[in-house]
Amino acid sequence: MQIVLATHNRGKMEEMAAILGHLPVELLTLDAFPEIGDIPETGNTLKENAFIKAETVHRLTGLPALADDTGLEVDALNGAPGVYSARYAADITEGEVSDEDNTNKLLAALSQVPEEKRSARFHCVLVYMKHENDPTPIICHGVWQGSISREKQGEQGFGYDPVFWQHDLQMSSAQLPRDIKNKLSHRGQALEKLVAKLSLAEK
Repeated sequence: MQIVLATHNRGKMEEMAAILGHLPVELLTLDAFPEIGDIPETGNTLKENAFIKAETVHRLTGLPALADDTGLEVDALNGAPGVYSARYAADITEGEVSDEDNTNKLLAALSQVPEEKRSARFHCVLVYMKHENDPTPIICHGVWQGSISREKQGEQGFGYDPVFWQHDLQMSSAQLPRDIKNKLSHRGQALEKLVAKLSLAEK
């Protein structure tokens, strides 16, 4: 069976493939479908955006689709950037928004916030859609707790990883070995739940 990962984000593709690679499926990415451009994320929640992407990719490919939407929730910013995490800096940049743009805006917004009030968490919602108008799509949610550091640390990962700090490990997400990050992360948790549900569905 083939499953299309509904993203153009190389980092997401690699993480999802690493966790799902042992399944008896062929994982395709949107690189195999260049006619599918960026999919507008017009939902008001992570779940709505994941549904939009999964439904769009299935409709255009005819294959089962797996989509995720991820948001960073910062307590000192009343939950921002949240559903707008990937385009947080769109108001201060021209053209495409980069991970660095978003991270720099976040650090600036928190510049006067003390250490004990920099708590944050990543949320990931996955939607797996087997066919058009699937009445029972599989939905999985993962949460990863941490805080926002004052400066970027580490070269691995993507997005806000360089400033997402893990106190117990004394490392940022961008400093963690990939296998450890995949076990701890919001996306890793959601994908493990998906694997369990897919296994149950096959029995």
